[in-house]
Amino acid sequence: MTTEPDPETPAGSTEEEAVVGAASDEVTSGGAAEAGAPDPEGSEDDAGAPGQDPSAEGGDAPAEGTGTPDAAEGAATPSEAAAELAAQRVERERIARRKAEREGPVESGRKLSGTAADLLAAVRAVESGEKPVAPAFAEPPPAPRRSAPEPVQRPQPVRTAPAPGAEAVGAVRAVLAEGGAPEALAAQAAAALGDGAEDALRADPWQLLRVAGVRPEQADGFARALLGAECGPDDERRGRALTVWLLEQAALAGHTALDLPALTEALGRRAVPDPDGAVQSALAEGDALVFQDALEQPGAQSAAPTADDDEEAAEEVPVRVLAGLERYALAEESLADALARLVNSLAKEAEEPWEAAVAALSGGAAELARQVAGHGLVLHTGGEAARAEPAALLGAAREAGLRAFAVCHTPDGARRFAAQLGEEPGTGAVGTVAGLLSGASGPGRDAEGALDLDLLIVLDAPQLDVEGAAMLAESLPDGARLLLSGDPALLWSTGPGRVFADLLAVPACPQVASRVPDPGPLGELVSGIGVGELSQVEAPGKEIVIVPVRDAGEAVHRTVQLVADSVPRAFGVRPEETVVITPGHGGAAGTRALNTVLKERLNPGPGRFGGFDPGDRIVHSPAPGRTVPGRVVRADEAGLHLECAGAPVVVPRELVESRVRHGWALTAHQAVGGRWPAAVVVLPGDAAGVLTRPWVYTAFGRAERHLSVVHGVEQALPKAVAESVAKPRTTRLRTLLRVQLPPAG
Repeated sequence: MTTEPDPETPAGSTEEEAVVGAASDEVTSGGAAEAGAPDPEGSEDDAGAPGQDPSAEGGDAPAEGTGTPDAAEGAATPSEAAAELAAQRVERERIARRKAEREGPVESGRKLSGTAADLLAAVRAVESGEKPVAPAFAEPPPAPRRSAPEPVQRPQPVRTAPAPGAEAVGAVRAVLAEGGAPEALAAQAAAALGDGAEDALRADPWQLLRVAGVRPEQADGFARALLGAECGPDDERRGRALTVWLLEQAALAGHTALDLPALTEALGRRAVPDPDGAVQSALAEGDALVFQDALEQPGAQSAAPTADDDEEAAEEVPVRVLAGLERYALAEESLADALARLVNSLAKEAEEPWEAAVAALSGGAAELARQVAGHGLVLHTGGEAARAEPAALLGAAREAGLRAFAVCHTPDGARRFAAQLGEEPGTGAVGTVAGLLSGASGPGRDAEGALDLDLLIVLDAPQLDVEGAAMLAESLPDGARLLLSGDPALLWSTGPGRVFADLLAVPACPQVASRVPDPGPLGELVSGIGVGELSQVEAPGKEIVIVPVRDAGEAVHRTVQLVADSVPRAFGVRPEETVVITPGHGGAAGTRALNTVLKERLNPGPGRFGGFDPGDRIVHSPAPGRTVPGRVVRADEAGLHLECAGAPVVVPRELVESRVRHGWALTAHQAVGGRWPAAVVVLPGDAAGVLTRPWVYTAFGRAERHLSVVHGVEQALPKAVAESVAKPRTTRLRTLLRVQLPPAG
């Protein structure tokens, strides 16, 4: 690799991998905020703004129900994002009904009783030392689950719910004004709390915490203004709302559940006098759920329990007690059920078309096809070049007459994968996860609502969160095959869960590791990073250039110089074909600062429409966890007109600030799933503490032909690559899968 003279210590922000401020300091046990979690804007420089959307700058739209509904973004027909969100809501409702049929729900308002009360009492007994762990949590063995549940009616994507009416928003605005909260939160609060939102806020002012970006101290101030002397830290409503808020912050950091002791400890730090009582209240009201899961023991076999298991031995199994939000708990259970159904509903012998597909392939693609032909669920790992194997499988399956479809995380990924098949994206057998779930692309559904498929290939599998994965798996019919393919070294999903990593850790299905290496100096560099080695790589064509800098100002200057002059002159790569990636949004070398100077150099203009001009590069966030690069076309009374992935998009004026950001410079999470001819990775000096191996691997891997590294972190870079792996996420999927699926033979 080549080094250009000059070094740095910029003071740029390192917000991207720090996730939601509260989750990282408040909930440390049971999973800290992961280095690859969402990039909320509301870090240090914005923490005091009530109602600030914590994911706006990260390119992630407000959490569902906390922003203006997607129906506003488009004409009479719902947008793809709106249809996707609506389909998710219907799917969650269906999952909840299924769970209610198995277990009677706790009626709202009742005091905690039965198993939940006994469980919490047992937790306190264990923590106080009165009882050992095993006897405290001993209970009769559960009835064995059906490994392959009967097919259920699956919902078609539906239209989104209408936006809150002007009268409802006005009533909420009046309550907010009375409590001293920003009236700009009215639409968000009305959408988040639904019908009767103003009455809900008067009855329980801490419900304001359900609005994205509102912090506990701000909700406390609102409650004091409304309740006066009645307001106190020991208010049961406050403890309940803070319990839910902490679980939501943990979800933003990637966890689907939290260890109960970690949750009660965090409540104590928030001045809740009786943390156990707060959790009990949240459980009794149905705002949260509690679970006990067997702890994994080294050397233990991962087999499902049988009725012949010795009860006394079962009592000795150590457990962990977890609390979580219902939506993620149900999604994990639904995903485990659906995967078990796919594994167990497959015919014993491969059908003739599958035999034909296998016979048409050779090498790694043939081995992959053999495993897919004989199993309902298969995992495939490898880098960018390894995508050729699922591409070959897709082509062979379709040639053999099988109904096969592939989806990617981003439109750019779908475009590149379709190119391997010689197709245009959206016209053949390749689409995006969002497009398939929303019904905008894909094969359509059968009479029961299941996708009309024999094989679904999911590329970019590490980016699947638990809700998206559950919807995909639930949508497949009995007898279909599911192939999850991706690079496990990349950053995990922006949403809760770590589905691909959990599946790789459970030996319940075949795992095929590709032997196809990524080519050239860039492939060699990134492959080394994946195994913890940052080595010198020969780059005779200057495919890799290191640019040391001394301070933040120089880092910004050299970045603009590289994008606008050096890379186009040396490699013929236009500025619009180069991506700039930096660890955070704020600070002197964050995305905001870099986008400001890059706009001044590459597309100067007055920014007449919310800071944007025609020709500006942008990223659009149509739904939570999704960012789509594009450019500004024009603006008029309808809103800001964009071109994203070749499709026209109109963002209404009131949504521009929360949905659109300049896009010359991105965070690694915004860039994952995309590739550019050239990438400039900016490493400010104060980013040393947040750099991790997955972040570096993801950022460096976005370059196809040339990578420039604006380097100001000195030895922190090789140290991060060697030592800083992804921080763990607390999930329940592995435990659920071990119960339902025997080890793959």
